[in-house]
Amino acid sequence: MPEPRVVIIGGGHVGLTLALRLQRKMKPGEAKVTVIDTQPHMTYQPFLPEAAAGSLEPRHVVVPLREALRNCEVLTAQVSGIDHARQRLTATLGDGKVERFGYDMLVVVPGSISRALPIPGLAEQGVGFKTIGEAIYLRNHVLSRLDIAASTTDERLRRRLLTFVFVGGGYAGIEAMAELESMARYAIRSYPQVSAQEMRWVLVEAMGRIMPEVSPPMSEYTKGRLEERGIEVKLNTTAKSFVDGHVALSDGDEFDADTVVWTAGVKPHPMLEDSDLPRDAKGRVECTARLQVRGTHNVFSAGDCAAVPDLTSSDPDALCSPSAQHAVRQAKVLADNILAMLRGEQLVNYKHKYAGSVAGLGLFQGAAEVHGVKLKGFPAWLLHRGYHLMRMPTASHKARILGDWLMELPFPRQVVALGELHDPRAEFVKAANTRGLPKPNGRVAG
Repeated sequence: MPEPRVVIIGGGHVGLTLALRLQRKMKPGEAKVTVIDTQPHMTYQPFLPEAAAGSLEPRHVVVPLREALRNCEVLTAQVSGIDHARQRLTATLGDGKVERFGYDMLVVVPGSISRALPIPGLAEQGVGFKTIGEAIYLRNHVLSRLDIAASTTDERLRRRLLTFVFVGGGYAGIEAMAELESMARYAIRSYPQVSAQEMRWVLVEAMGRIMPEVSPPMSEYTKGRLEERGIEVKLNTTAKSFVDGHVALSDGDEFDADTVVWTAGVKPHPMLEDSDLPRDAKGRVECTARLQVRGTHNVFSAGDCAAVPDLTSSDPDALCSPSAQHAVRQAKVLADNILAMLRGEQLVNYKHKYAGSVAGLGLFQGAAEVHGVKLKGFPAWLLHRGYHLMRMPTASHKARILGDWLMELPFPRQVVALGELHDPRAEFVKAANTRGLPKPNGRVAG
């Protein structure tokens, strides 16, 4: 009898955690596990702000799937459709070939993407903060703005270069802005032509407070710490336009900015739109408390793309929030339920009371609220690092990250912009295109 095939769509935090647990607990010959993702690695997103700020080597916050999942089949491909009625899915492989795969059990965990709004100029001027590429880009971009500002005498251009706008006051936006501002403040000491007071950092949030994941007092504390550093926090404010880098806000404020970072929410992966799985009004896959997709018995989902009932809430319609805390715990329950189904055992419900949140606000600064206990400043920052270090998959990556942090103690941060990373062929193409052109004296170049 052939091995049952378990297909996992998505190699992100949920997919990797799930596959690692299956790989560890599954008996030989019990099932064949296939992981499909467009990227050959998992990015640990809570460490993206530190990677952007230079505290962590970018390679250390990504885990190669093939390295970690040696007992699983890993395919780098884009799933474009799910036909559960026939238990088949369609995927485009790296060479462009379209394949159709059958499965015995399917796990849909593709995660989410940035949720952009139809704001004029956003697509042209903005950048998200969900991938390692975006983190590296922002690091280089911010530092390159300091380089250009230090060499220009145009005051209007200077103000534009040194103005940085972040839209979205959730954890992603707060941590990204705090880390990059901390990095820029450190780096600017090497630019005698520019002062820290010339930089303008603006946080735009549509709600009445930032960080809705924590209590109002902790939200106010975080807002106060940001404002102490000169960061403008604009609440109950939305963006109206970013056309040509001119920022127009709903509170009437208008100014030019060369950096616009969009962290105002996420939405389920668009791959789910071409499937026959049930979804809710927000596009998430509807699940039972056992993490099974409603109306099916052999399809599961979890994480950002799944609407999972929150059994700890008194509200019968409450759903688990899209957080890393829920995602990791759901992945473990999901792995155990898959094993239980393979072995003919009883599946269990996912039930976890939200423990709280931790956030880094730049070097040695943080805010945390865990099981009702509030921590601020250095203790919260230390807890933030310790918690996420424990959650980072694989011992080798834990060691590399710890090594990066220890190297920060005796040595200064590396603050240099490597703009060539965005277009590494630019110089070569320029050189190749100039070959054979006539020189001013009539001779042929090259």
